[in-house]
Amino acid sequence: MIKLTPVAAKQVRESAKQSQMEGMPLRLAASRNPDNSIHYGMGFDDVGREGDERFTSEDVEIVVALSSLELLKGMTIDFVELEPGQFNFIFLNPNDPNYQPPVGDVDE
Repeated sequence: MIKLTPVAAKQVRESAKQSQMEGMPLRLAASRNPDNSIHYGMGFDDVGREGDERFTSEDVEIVVALSSLELLKGMTIDFVELEPGQFNFIFLNPNDPNYQPPVGDVDE
């Protein structure tokens, strides 16, 4: 349902190690902006909440509150170099009106 690319999963594990949060799941959150785009949040979760949905992708545990689930369904998270030397997580989400499928993923 929600996927991490291998590169994103590697970065999540490295971030957890650097932050001394190894073994904690990655929490993803989303909310709708006034312009209908989606605002994303992510971080490590040491609490957990009743009713959370849990997924595993690339050996990374992911938790999502039910309130964010519909906005994140089908999303892929990648970690890419946007400018030379500047790497960021990107959210490839078909539920976001600003989403454009990567070249080669378009059905013809």
